[in-house]
Amino acid sequence: MSSPIQFRLLQDVDNYCPDTLDLSLDSEAKNYWFKCFNRLVLKFEQQAAKSQNGDPTAVDRAAKFRTDYLDKLEQLQQDNSSLNPKPLAIRDLLELNETCLRRFGFDDPWREQKQIENQASIVKLNSRLDYIDQIEDIRAKWTEIIKGVLAGNMFDWGAQAVAQILENDSSFGLEEALQQIQKRPWLIDCLDQWLDRTQGPPHKCATIFTDNSGIDIVLGILPLVRQLLLQKTKVLLCANTKPALNDITYEELQELIRQCCSKCAIINEAYEEGMLQIFGNEQNGPCLDFRLITPALCNELLPSDLLIIVGMARALHTNLNAKFTCETLKLAVVKNEWLAKRLGGETFSVICKYENI
Repeated sequence: MSSPIQFRLLQDVDNYCPDTLDLSLDSEAKNYWFKCFNRLVLKFEQQAAKSQNGDPTAVDRAAKFRTDYLDKLEQLQQDNSSLNPKPLAIRDLLELNETCLRRFGFDDPWREQKQIENQASIVKLNSRLDYIDQIEDIRAKWTEIIKGVLAGNMFDWGAQAVAQILENDSSFGLEEALQQIQKRPWLIDCLDQWLDRTQGPPHKCATIFTDNSGIDIVLGILPLVRQLLLQKTKVLLCANTKPALNDITYEELQELIRQCCSKCAIINEAYEEGMLQIFGNEQNGPCLDFRLITPALCNELLPSDLLIIVGMARALHTNLNAKFTCETLKLAVVKNEWLAKRLGGETFSVICKYENI
C-alpha cells in the first residue's frame, strides 16, 4: 500500500481514513452489513455462473465462491468480536467479495452486461446533450446536469433495491430514474452553493472519479464532462483499474470515450488535444481509498482545483468526511434503506455535498 502522503490534495494526509463507518465501533451497523452481505452473496453467485454459462465448470465454481466468501465473512466477524475489535469497514466486505470471485475464476462477472448497457446508452447520448443544450439559463442547465449525474448513479447492479427495479423493468431509463430519486431539498443539499460557484471563474482542472457503466457514465457523467470542457476546464476521468460489480474500468472507459468521440465534436476535440484524459485509479473494489493511488497518478492529479467523486461506494461508504485542499463535489444516491435511515433519509435520498475551501 502506498503511503497516504502521496495524495497531496488531502488536507490531512497523515490521518486520512477513507471509511465513513468503522463497523468495529458500531454494533448496529456491523450486524446489519454482515447480514446484508450474507444475503447478497447468492445474487453474486448467480451472476458469476451466468457470466460464464458456456463453461461447464461455472456453476460449481460459483457455488465454491459463495461458500468461500461466507466462510471468510464468518471468520472476519469472529476475528472482530467485541472482545477483540479491529478497524473494519464496508469497503473491506466489498473488496473481499471481489477477491473471492477472482479466486474462482470470475474476474469480471458483469462484463457482458456492461457492454450491452454502454452500447444502448451511447445511442441516446446525442439526444441527452441536445436536451441540455436547449436550456438557456445557466443555473437551470447545471441543475439538469447534476440531476442527470445523480439519476445515472441509480444504475448500480450491486444495490439490491435498484437491481430489483432493473430486473423487473427493462424500460427503466434515465427519465424514470430522474423521477425515482429524492425531490429537493435533498438529504445533503449543497446544489445552490454549487450553482453560485458556477457563476465564478471556471476551474482549471477537474478530476472526476467515475462509478457505473452504461447510463451512469454515458448519460450522467459525460454531459458533465462536456459542460466543463465548454468552459475550458481540463478534465481527468479516473476509473477502476480492476473490475468491481458493474463499475466501468479504465480499459472500458478508454474504448467508450473513443466511441463517444464520434457522437460529440467537443469531446472528440478535447480527447485529441489532451484536455480530456483517462486514468486508472488503482482500486481493487468499488470504494475509493486515496492511500492506494500511485505516486505517478498523484502527480497527474495534483493540478486539479476541483474533485468530483461519484457514487455511494466512493462518496458515501468512503470519503464522505474526507477534506481536500481543493473544491470538492460529492454526488451519490443512497440506494440502501438502512443506510438512508441512519443518515435521516429514505431510500434514494440524494447526497450533493459541495465543499469550497
